[in-house]
Amino acid sequence: MSLKFSVGDLSIYRIVEQETAFFAALDLFPALPPELLAENRDWLRRAGAIDDNDTLILCFQSYVVRTPHHTILIDSCIGNDKPRPQRPKWNMKTDETYMRALKAADCSVEDIDFVMCTHLHVDHVGWNTRIENGRWVPTFPNARYIFGKTEYDYWTAQHAKAPVPPFGDSVLPVVEAKRADIVRDDFAVGDHLRILPTPGHTPGHVAFAVGRIRDDAVFLGDMMHTPLQLRYPELSPRVDVDPAQAAVTRKNFLERYCDTDTLCCTAHFPSPSTGKIRRNGNGFSCEAV
Repeated sequence: MSLKFSVGDLSIYRIVEQETAFFAALDLFPALPPELLAENRDWLRRAGAIDDNDTLILCFQSYVVRTPHHTILIDSCIGNDKPRPQRPKWNMKTDETYMRALKAADCSVEDIDFVMCTHLHVDHVGWNTRIENGRWVPTFPNARYIFGKTEYDYWTAQHAKAPVPPFGDSVLPVVEAKRADIVRDDFAVGDHLRILPTPGHTPGHVAFAVGRIRDDAVFLGDMMHTPLQLRYPELSPRVDVDPAQAAVTRKNFLERYCDTDTLCCTAHFPSPSTGKIRRNGNGFSCEAV
């Protein structure tokens, strides 16, 4: 599946690998009172964000951004041939969904100039590499892969304590192939892409703002997983490393972009996954465009 947006002098494509029921809402959000879920169940169902069993429906996707000068891939999703025994829908996957979606966006792996990772979790680095003759090699042969230093250092330390499979098969092979740049928060791609530090989900989590004169679009990564967090920004999932920091980051981000023309591109909201942030009572909403 590929869906195109145009903002400013940019073209943005969604590259969807999976859209599926994934986490039980009350399991992902241990602080979510069942009665609060009940109050919000109807609109979440209408939004396609939850199923009849109160399981959240999540999208797993990348974005391709074409600027006048570069083609940029933001987050590289799940990947094929990766051993992920704890995630049956991802484990040793061999389908062509992702590559077909790239092709539908008129994009080949050779076209990508930069691969940008909001963070280094399993479902954001998977297509960084592919298997070739029993070895993991960079999928995008002409790209520079951009990893934030805080994030990279954190996972390097974690991997030294105990193996972190996605880091071992989807990050380190890129570094060993000398295709990676470990960057600080002042890194930019020309005058079109900038880093926004958004810590909490992981210590070095970042968002990316794109646009030459203003922030035409921003890519959130895992700052939010479901539209329920728009209504209740203080709601952090159990997968956040620092839930309190994540909640502050989320609220500040929503206040910053509320009632602006910036297109917010989420990693995991159900389709259409994108929209503009608007105030909604004491919380917010993401209005599709």
